[in-house]
Amino acid sequence: MRVDFHTHIIPEDFPDFNEKYAGGRWPTIQRTCTCGANIMVAGKVFREITDQCWDPVKRIYDMEREHVDIQVLSPIPVTFSYWAPAAEAEAMARIQNDFIAETVSQYPDRFIGLGAVPLQNPEVAIREMDRCINVLGLKGIEIGTNVNGSNLDDPSLIEFFHMCEQWNVPLFVHPWETMGKERMPRHNLMYTVGMPSETALAAASLILGGVIEKFPKLKICFAHGGGSFPYILPRLDKGWHVWPHLRLTSNPPSHYTDNFYFDSLVNDPGNVKYLVDKFGYGRIMMGSDYPFLLREVPPGEVIDRTLDVPEEQRLAMLGANALRFLNIK
Repeated sequence: MRVDFHTHIIPEDFPDFNEKYAGGRWPTIQRTCTCGANIMVAGKVFREITDQCWDPVKRIYDMEREHVDIQVLSPIPVTFSYWAPAAEAEAMARIQNDFIAETVSQYPDRFIGLGAVPLQNPEVAIREMDRCINVLGLKGIEIGTNVNGSNLDDPSLIEFFHMCEQWNVPLFVHPWETMGKERMPRHNLMYTVGMPSETALAAASLILGGVIEKFPKLKICFAHGGGSFPYILPRLDKGWHVWPHLRLTSNPPSHYTDNFYFDSLVNDPGNVKYLVDKFGYGRIMMGSDYPFLLREVPPGEVIDRTLDVPEEQRLAMLGANALRFLNIK
């Protein structure tokens, strides 16, 4: 069984919150043809998308063609809207969570759903997470790498992570609002350099800020193979050793990665092998970033091309690890 852990979806009838609320920053859908649209933010094209983003029948057609049995559906990060008033962001999250849950209910053998929550208000986020898991039947929550510029070790998020651990809710951390994006206007560097760096900052903050030490049973998957985090982990350890006055944890950073998972979207078999050697094959999950331009086609190809990995381990990375991460027996 092949499970694509990293895919994104959005409702075709996505509402225009700019008409309902003030702000002007809400992402909207502007149709360009019967099978295409633009995601617009502040009057500018943020991303071009196709009906693959909203049509489950089209997705299943692609899955059959690319030999994917199950997709894990998550919102597009630009819709997180952490900048907005919590009640308004909650309304947007509920629309997407309901749509994902409905899609899963229509095709339960093909899709698994992750929800979104308004992290700018942890109390509201916990309430919507409760609804996602216990009412809608979603299997985890996707969150961004920062909340309005505050890293994930911000004290305001402690209760949210506490409830994630208590309820055994898996988290999928996806980069958004990347650091230094003002320096990356050309070459789409925000996607190729900014996102991996942003993800590394999120992972490092969770460790060095003491979140993982406080909540050791948290299960967290980082998009795009963890970005640059796996490769700078020895440097983080070095920093912990040479700056003892900055320590907030009892052990160096590498001690706290036992519950870190990574998708396989690293574009090179050598990088997959590095992740396997560093963290173990049981924490690598096939993920393609369907249906966007930077996605892997066909999903799982980089795992299939990874040498010196036994067949049992390869099959686990292609499917079983994702189901285990999502608490699906």
